[in-house]
Amino acid sequence: MRKNFAYGLSVVALLGAMVVVFGQPPTPTDSPTTTATPTPTTPPVLISTATPTPTPTPVPTPTVTPNESGTVSVPSSLTSPSPSPSEPPISVQAAALDASSLGWSEKGSPVFRIDQSVITALQQNPDVRRALEEIRRTKGVVIEIRAQALPHIGPTGTFEWMDPNLRESTSFSTFGQVAPTPTPSGTPVMGMGGIKNLRSDISYNIKVTGTQLIFNGTTWPAIRGTFFQRDSAYFALRNVVDQVISTVKTQFYQVVVNRELIVVQEQSVRLLQNQLKDQQNRFEAGTVPRFNVLQAEVQLSNQIPQLITARNNYRISILQLAKTLGLDFNPARGLAAPLRVVGELTYIPRKVSLVEAIELGKQNRPFLKQARANVLNQIEQVHVALGGWFPTVNANGGGEWLSSQFNSSWGDISKGWLTTATGSWPIWDSGQVLGQVKQQRALLSESEITYDDDVRQVELEIQQAASNLSQNRELIQATEKNVEQAEEAVRLAKARLDAGAGTQLDVLNAQVQLTTAQSTRLQSLFGYNSSLAEFDRVTGTQSLYTEQFDGIAPHATRSRTYYTGSDVDARGKPKRTDPFQPGPVTAISPNPSSK
Repeated sequence: MRKNFAYGLSVVALLGAMVVVFGQPPTPTDSPTTTATPTPTTPPVLISTATPTPTPTPVPTPTVTPNESGTVSVPSSLTSPSPSPSEPPISVQAAALDASSLGWSEKGSPVFRIDQSVITALQQNPDVRRALEEIRRTKGVVIEIRAQALPHIGPTGTFEWMDPNLRESTSFSTFGQVAPTPTPSGTPVMGMGGIKNLRSDISYNIKVTGTQLIFNGTTWPAIRGTFFQRDSAYFALRNVVDQVISTVKTQFYQVVVNRELIVVQEQSVRLLQNQLKDQQNRFEAGTVPRFNVLQAEVQLSNQIPQLITARNNYRISILQLAKTLGLDFNPARGLAAPLRVVGELTYIPRKVSLVEAIELGKQNRPFLKQARANVLNQIEQVHVALGGWFPTVNANGGGEWLSSQFNSSWGDISKGWLTTATGSWPIWDSGQVLGQVKQQRALLSESEITYDDDVRQVELEIQQAASNLSQNRELIQATEKNVEQAEEAVRLAKARLDAGAGTQLDVLNAQVQLTTAQSTRLQSLFGYNSSLAEFDRVTGTQSLYTEQFDGIAPHATRSRTYYTGSDVDARGKPKRTDPFQPGPVTAISPNPSSK
């Protein structure tokens, strides 16, 4: 009996040892680890959208913890496959997407890079073309108003033929309304009225006259005002050009990021499909419950709509870019893409000095120069209104050719020269001109207020663009390492699940975090590039593309007249000392004492 008791104790001890060795979950140090592989150092001035992937280490075939039926070893064919070699960068995968991934075919579509897109938009964008036509219209206004100060010469003529019967049946009214004197025999006697029979049936009159404005108070200010209108139209064109360039760049980068987001969503869907297949195999082997399979199916079903949305966003962004470029719909392409974008999101750090950027924007922005031209034009409109109090003097002169009353021959015409001068002066108009002057002065004050508000708008836009630029720069730096960490977390979660130390929920959560990290990084790269395009617009530094419009620039637009720095006011005059400028300020009581 003692022998049986000792034998039983030894069996119990052996079983206890087996439970300790084989049944206890592995500690964190027992789980497979990966030797950190040095990640290639990215150049400091250029960061691509490529997602670096650490070199994986083969995962050993794990042994599942014992259950009710005893210890079960999972066959190697049912374990998760070993990680594949490092995948190419996301930008490379995005460039290789086919029609099944994009939702339409891009084969044969015209290829556009960033520079070609901008140049095409400047040639075909309707906003730019309308601005060019507005310049031509203002040139026509200049010609029209200038013509008022130049001579006007024109001929006038009249030709008349009268039936002789009409002349015989009417009294000779031309020479004093004297009728023929009747005789007793009834035969009229040739009297004074008989001369009518000698008059010609044809009469004509030709006159060539010229009119010249000598003086008035409205024409010359109006002509100067048209020059400022022309300059305003030119600066409006430059403003539209800057806006179109910024819009094209933003939409171009939007296409690029949407295409790469498709790759991110496809990678997430593939991983979830592999996870679902793995859980189905495990369920068929009896190692996991049905709940794991259902959980993987739900996660996959939730991810597929995001892939569908990513594809639709890409197609919509392509169509929006095509509209901005001025590309017409071609029925021959059917459902194919109107164009294909080639490019990638890069990170080129730019040092920004806010104070210098604000001053640069004030000096370069066509938006402010257009407002300055409007102020100067309104000053001339005030002068036009004041000119209503001045006299108007005109001179007329020319020659006249009159036909003879008795002969229509050209040799018997009468000809001569004539000159006249006319003048007018509104001595009393019951306040009409005064009312016009008040209106124009009020409009001048409005334009100056608008200019000052435009200056503040430029300052606001530059500060916003600089802030967005700083935000996206920080996001890029924050998310650059986060993607690598999320990829490592997914690998470790799968390894722990294979080893029996983790759960399927850990894998799914890690995959969601990886997708979020990749999407956030792409969005931060897009935000940085779009913010950079906006920063170039608000500071007026798009000279690389706008130089092609310098040939139509009026000479005055390059003069000191349109200097819009911080040291001048709306009229371009040096600012007066303002006590409310930043500096020592003494608080003023709202209710000062009467002492």
